[in-house]
Amino acid sequence: MPRKIASITEDPDPNVEETNAGEVGKLNGWLAAVLNYLSDDDVEEIDIEYLLKNTEGLQEWWDNYRESNRQQIEEEIKNALGDLSLEELEAIREKIKEKES
Repeated sequence: MPRKIASITEDPDPNVEETNAGEVGKLNGWLAAVLNYLSDDDVEEIDIEYLLKNTEGLQEWWDNYRESNRQQIEEEIKNALGDLSLEELEAIREKIKEKES
């Protein structure tokens, strides 16, 4: 006889909903700040550093986001190594040695 799948009837944790709402609010604020900057006719050149420095919390979020993608970047690099020529691999090794020095 097939087993019944237990249904989950618990109410969602209100703390999680509050946290998500707070995150959504911050993201909306950052998006608005960036879009306001981009749509400003007086801005002739986009300055990412300006956005990061002058939008509260955006720099920290960006740093965390980049660090969370580190493993994905490392995996992409590992997968690409097999397609590189010996000269390209040696150039990469040289850059690594320079960095370690």
